[in-house]
Order: sequence, then C-alpha cells, then structure tokens
Amino acid sequence: MARAVQIDAHQHFWQISRGDYDWMDDSVAAIRHDTMPHDLAPLIKRHNIEGTVVVQAAATVAETRFILDLAKHTSFIKGVVGWVDLESPEAPRTLDRLMNNPFFKGVRPMLQDIADTNWILRPSVLENLKQVGAKGLRLDALITPRHLSAISQLTDHIPELKIVIDHCAKPVIAENSEPGQEWRNGMVELAKKPNVMCKLSGLANEAGAEWNAEKLRPTVDHVIAVYGANRIMWGSDWPVLNLVGDYDNWRNVTAQLLDHLSNEERAAIYGGNAIDFYGLAD
Repeated sequence: MARAVQIDAHQHFWQISRGDYDWMDDSVAAIRHDTMPHDLAPLIKRHNIEGTVVVQAAATVAETRFILDLAKHTSFIKGVVGWVDLESPEAPRTLDRLMNNPFFKGVRPMLQDIADTNWILRPSVLENLKQVGAKGLRLDALITPRHLSAISQLTDHIPELKIVIDHCAKPVIAENSEPGQEWRNGMVELAKKPNVMCKLSGLANEAGAEWNAEKLRPTVDHVIAVYGANRIMWGSDWPVLNLVGDYDNWRNVTAQLLDHLSNEERAAIYGGNAIDFYGLAD
C-alpha cells in the first residue's frame, strides 16, 4: 500500500506591508504581523505534514502572485488557491496567466464578505466559474450558512466544477455547541452533490476561546455522517487559528474527533483527499 502523505489543506501567509488585507482591523491585532513559510515550517514538521495548500487572504490578483512566488521557493507548498475578479470579462485571461504557474489550483471569492448572498449566481460570475471548471481549476467556497442554498444552486448550473466548502460553512457555534437546523439541512443537501467536498478547518475560531473536542463534536460528527471520510480534508486555517488557539491543539483535538474512523479513512482526511481534489504534485 502506498505511503500516506499528510497535507494541511488550508493555511495562509501574508506580508502586511503589501497593504491589501482589508479585513485586518484591530479585532485581529494578534495576527496582524508578517507570517511567512519559516514560521509554519517547524509546526508542520512536528506533525509529519509534508505539504500544504496556501489559500488567498486578500481580494487581489497581486496577493495571489505573492503566494505563488512563495510556492516557487518553498518545498512544502504544494498548491495555491488564489483570487480573481469573477465579475470581470478579463477573468478567463487572468486565469490563463496564473495557470502558467503550476502551483495555481483554484480560486476563492470572499463570499462571506459580500452582502449579496446570491452574488455567486450572477450571470457574469457563473460564466467565469464555467471557465474555472473548464480549465480544470477548483472553487473554494468561503461561506456561512446563509450561502448554502446558493452553492447548491451553483452545483446545478455547473456540475463539472469541483467545489470545497471551507471551514464547514462556518456554523454558528460560539454560544451553543449545537450548530442549528439551517446549517444541518443545508449541509445534507450539499453533500448530495458529488462534486462538493468539505474542509475540516476553521471551527475553533467559530466556537470561540473555550473550544474543545466536545464542543466541536456535534458539528464534526454531522459533517462526517453526510459527506463521508472520502470527501473531507483536514486544514489548520493557520495563522487565523492563533486568535483562539494554536496548531498543536487543533491537531490534537481533531485527532480526538476522528479517532473512531479507520486508518484508511483518517489517511484520506489528513492528506489523500486534498491530493486528489487539488491535483497536488509530490
């Protein structure tokens, strides 16, 4: 049997002086400093993680180019999910230029920050997402429960587009460990779509400072039940994670939440699924 490769399928780097991280206000002051590959390297080494997927943190093509350049010089970066203006008629040409870098694997519009819940269903956006799918790229969906129906409709429009739901669609669990029926039902419907996967990431931040395995268990158990281990991938959401915890604790807590699964199922979640979904090179 082939050796299982472990992947962190969702992490970020940023350089504050670049000036396009509009969301970095005083509420995230603790992480508002340069965060680069040398900061993450000892953490992933400690947990035998061999590769990562770096995800955009700014709504600019310039930031995508910045992390693509990091990938050229960082052996553990296996893929990059960037940003393009999906309302622009120039988007297909921008995608082509970014695809000249083999680390470019997909796009992520910052849907959680867009007031229009159905923005992703606008005709211009749908046309560009068809191009994303046609070019063999993927969509990371940064959403909250209000977007679940829109993403379900998106899969009907573009069934060939590979989609992964970031952070389990950010269920509202800060005050109550029960994520709610709207989220539960929406995830059930999305899980019926064969082109949709889910990232086990970001839940510590959604739960708040008092998060632990038992607080997260109802959310994680539901995701496992509806998606199955072959359509879930593990990610740290580091360094956003550092607002409420740290890499070691997230790794340890998720290990508790997955300990009832088989070795093969855990291997898929911890790396195999991300490798297959993003088409990551060795």
